[in-house]
Amino acid sequence: MVNVVVESSSTINGDRSTDPIIAAIDIGTNSVHMVVVRIVASLPAFSIIAREKETVRLGDRDPLTGNLTPAAIDRAKGALKRCQEVAKSLNVSQILAVATSAVREAPNGHEFVREIETELGLAVNIISGQEEARRIYLGVLSGVEFNNTPHLMIDIGGGSTELILGDSHEPRTLSSTKIGAVRLTAEFIPTNPINDRSLSYLQAFVRGQLERPIDEIKANLRLGETPKMVGTAGTIETIAAVLNLDKNGHVPDRIHGFKIQIAELRNLINRLRRMTVAERISIEGISDRRAEIIVAGAVVLQEAMTMLGMQSLSVCERSLREGVIVDWMLTQGLIEDRLKYQGSIRERSTLKIAGKYGVDLPHSERVAELALSLFDQTFGQLHTWDKSIRNLLWSAAILHNSGHFVSHDAHHKHSYYLIRYGELLGYTEAEIDVIANIARYHRKSAPKKKHQNLQNLTKEQKSIVSQLSAILRVAVALDRRRIGAIKDVCLNCDLTTRECHLTFFPTDPLDACVLECWSLDYKKPIFETEFDLKLSTNRG
Repeated sequence: MVNVVVESSSTINGDRSTDPIIAAIDIGTNSVHMVVVRIVASLPAFSIIAREKETVRLGDRDPLTGNLTPAAIDRAKGALKRCQEVAKSLNVSQILAVATSAVREAPNGHEFVREIETELGLAVNIISGQEEARRIYLGVLSGVEFNNTPHLMIDIGGGSTELILGDSHEPRTLSSTKIGAVRLTAEFIPTNPINDRSLSYLQAFVRGQLERPIDEIKANLRLGETPKMVGTAGTIETIAAVLNLDKNGHVPDRIHGFKIQIAELRNLINRLRRMTVAERISIEGISDRRAEIIVAGAVVLQEAMTMLGMQSLSVCERSLREGVIVDWMLTQGLIEDRLKYQGSIRERSTLKIAGKYGVDLPHSERVAELALSLFDQTFGQLHTWDKSIRNLLWSAAILHNSGHFVSHDAHHKHSYYLIRYGELLGYTEAEIDVIANIARYHRKSAPKKKHQNLQNLTKEQKSIVSQLSAILRVAVALDRRRIGAIKDVCLNCDLTTRECHLTFFPTDPLDACVLECWSLDYKKPIFETEFDLKLSTNRG
C-alpha cells in the first residue's frame, strides 16, 4: 500500500522560487518512507510539503542465510522507484537516502545498495545504529522545543529500537537495540490471538534487551532532573491514533503532541493481543501490515516506559527522515541557531575515539595538518575530491595510529578494526569504511584487490582509499620523530614531465631532518606509483 500525504507549508512566507526542495528516504525493516521538504535557508528552516510510505518488509529475511530475499528486494526497488517519480514531480533537486537495521545486518545488504545505485541511479547510505539514533535526535529536536529540559526519545522500528537521552544542546546517550516490531513478531508470536505464555516470553526478552541502554540513560541523568519522554515512528503513531479513536471517536490527520498514558497503553495491549489479525485490521487507524506487528511494538513501548518510570509520553511526527534533512543542512552550513553545535559532531566524535584509544594527539594533529596541506596543494592536479572527502582524510589522519591501543605489531590493521567498529558519529557506514581503510594503508603494503577489507567499497571509494592513503603515508613520514620537526611543505607538480617536487621547511633552521628525509624516501614509492610520477625533495 502506498500512502502519500501532501502537507501545507503556508506557515513560511516569502518568495520560494530559489529555495531548494530536498527529499529524504528511510529504507527501514518494515517500510520505505520518504519526506519532501522545502529548505528555507533565510530562516533557516524547512517545511514539509509531501510524505510517502510503502510497506515492503525487508525484514522478512531468509531464515537460513539472513539475506534480504528476492521478493523483498523487488518490493523495495518498486517503492524506491515510485519515490523517485514523486520526487521528480515535486522538482526535488536532491534525494538523501539511508538504510537501517535490515540492510545493515543482511549479508547481502551492500550488494542490495549497489543494485539500487546501478538500476535506479539512487545512492543509498547504510548508517549504523548509533548514527540512526543521532539523526532521530536531530529530527525530534527540530520539531520539539526542549526548553532546557532533558528528553527521553524512543523510536520503535521494524528491526530495532532506538533510545536516546538528550537535551537542547546535545545527545547524552545514543543506543540502538535489536528489538523491532517485525523481528519480535517473527520470533515470539507464532499465533494470533497471543497466548499468555508467548506474551510473557516476549515481555521478558524485551526487558532483558532494554536493561543496558536504560541503565546508561539513568547513569546520565543529573541529580534532580525530571526528563520528559517523546515517541516517534509508525508503531507509536498507530498506538496514538487508536487511543485517540477510543477517546474522541475519530482518527486525527495529525497526532503530533498527542499524549500516551502508560495505563491506556497496557489496556490497549491486553485488548489487541486477544484479537486475530483480521480483527485488528477492522480497527480504524491500523493498516493491514501494521496489524500483524502492532502488539510486539506496543510491548516494547510499555516495557521501556515501565523501566524508565515514565507515566506518559508525547508523540513527535518528526524522526529519522527529518533528522537526515537537518544533518544535511548542518553539513551545508545552513544552520546557525540552537542546532549549530551538532554541526561539529564529526570532529568531536573523531577526537573522542582518539581519546578512548590513547592516540598521541599532538602527533596525529601534525600529520593531519600536513596531509590536508598536501591534499589542498594537489587538488585539480592529482585529484578532484571535494571537501567532504577532505574531511575523511582528516579523520583517518587523526586515528591512523589508534591501533597501538591493541599492539604495536600490525597496528595499522588494528587501527582499521578500531575505526571500522568504533561507532564514529556523523558518518555513514561507507564513509567509516573509507576512513578505516585510509588509516589501514598508512604503512606497509598498498591496497590490493584481494584484501577482504576492501570488498564492500565501490570503485570510486577504492580510488579514494588508494590516493588518500598515499598522501597520508607522505604526511606520516614528515613527522617521523613526532616532534614537529617540519612545520610546512610546498608541493609543485609538473604533469607534463610526471615529476613532483616537495620542499619542506624545518621548524628549527639548524635541523637537517635526516630521519624525516629517510622515512620519506622509504614511503614515497607507493605515492609515486599511485599518481604515476616521480617525487623529489629538498630542504627549504
